[in-house]
Amino acid sequence: MGYPTKVQLIKRQASEQWYINFPSAVAQAMEFERGEVVEWIIENKGLLALRRTSPPASVLEKKRRGRCWTTSTPSGTLPSRVDSDGSAGGRKPSR
Repeated sequence: MGYPTKVQLIKRQASEQWYINFPSAVAQAMEFERGEVVEWIIENKGLLALRRTSPPASVLEKKRRGRCWTTSTPSGTLPSRVDSDGSAGGRKPSR
């Protein structure tokens, strides 16, 4: 879903400033903070992208289907592979 927004120009004697405002719904959905630093990226003349220099951490964990890696391991050891049913080891490759 897009949000149409007009580009505004303020002309002064010695300079001019261009403004693009975010609709409140977009700013709230992105959870922007006051004073947050962002960077504009010019992809081409039809696409201007905004990149956050310090994006907030995701609230959703990425889950893998099937096999996953255990998250807690004894100190100094590598994680072991665990199947989705909780059993260890996994299958041997077929020939």
